[in-house]
Amino acid sequence: MLDTMAAPPADSLPSLNADLSQCSVSGLSSGAFMTVQLHLAHSSLFVGAGVIAGGPYRSAESFRAAAPIADDAYLLNALYVCMNPLTPYTGPDAERLVGLARETEKRGLIDPLSNLAGQKVYIFTGSEDKVVDSCVVRTTRAFYEALGVANQDIEFVDTVPAGHSILTSNLEDNPIGENRPPYINRWTHMQSWDILDHIYGRLERPKHAPTGRIVRFDQREFFNHENRASMSAYGYAYVPKAVEEGAPCRVHVVLHGCMQGYNFVPMENGKINRTGDAPYGNRYYTTTGYNELADANNIVVLYPQAESRNEAAVQNPNGCWDWWGYTCPQVDSPDYYSQQAIQIKAIHGMLQRLGGKHAPKARRDKLAAATA
Repeated sequence: MLDTMAAPPADSLPSLNADLSQCSVSGLSSGAFMTVQLHLAHSSLFVGAGVIAGGPYRSAESFRAAAPIADDAYLLNALYVCMNPLTPYTGPDAERLVGLARETEKRGLIDPLSNLAGQKVYIFTGSEDKVVDSCVVRTTRAFYEALGVANQDIEFVDTVPAGHSILTSNLEDNPIGENRPPYINRWTHMQSWDILDHIYGRLERPKHAPTGRIVRFDQREFFNHENRASMSAYGYAYVPKAVEEGAPCRVHVVLHGCMQGYNFVPMENGKINRTGDAPYGNRYYTTTGYNELADANNIVVLYPQAESRNEAAVQNPNGCWDWWGYTCPQVDSPDYYSQQAIQIKAIHGMLQRLGGKHAPKARRDKLAAATA
């Protein structure tokens, strides 16, 4: 079993001059499902989101009678209803999930949904994706439209013959139609640039090699060192040089998919199987194009990291982000989708840290006290 808590301490995530009213988030697969959850939970912080092969909010609750044993219902929904439904009609129901989102809002567990109006949303499904069916991703579009995101603010792409992957222009990546690790496929250009351009408007193109640096920081303070978070000891952030020297910035959160965390190792029967260790754990935060464009536009890119855990209390052997409830101590009343969810709370804490120097002094003092 991975011993996250025993890993050597790393530096703390720095406090920067980040404007937390201009954040954005994107992700692939489980990171895309989590992108939607984080976006709705803290919509007051965000101006947009990018969803690559992901479904709508609380989609793992599409069919509550999906299993003979109630405890299995969310997982079976995730595996079958939300990834590969038999027909589009047996997939997630946008109308029902909009209702769940509004109910969650009324309970005060997420920010007001009215914040979504005027935000930019990029949604992508590859026509050769064999992992998350395109009909599920189309439901994500319908979901956002029903919550008030205007059609002209949604960029929906479903004509590229891509497999289950984020797309890059790197020659060493998989051919475009593949559906296999590391789930990074070769295209004509960097898909991450399309996402950031759609959210922020066309950004300045890099004129030289990035001058910033990748910062490794200790994530454990943000999830209170709890194993159930299924998050790694370390997270990463790309910080442009000008930002490190004090320039104002924005933050884009990037959420990797399953089997893409920096320390992913396969789990079999609760034990690590090192015969097939993946040599690509750092690829998502180094080669997907976000850093280069961010460097030219004073954007900090935050890369939180999930990790594999396969034990009685936490069953997440593929290192996925939680979009079906595996982190929740109460199976019959999961909160994986709310501001109180352990992973969402951790990422929110990271954003608050990055915006510490932008905040008024009273708020800076409060943040400092809260993280001391």
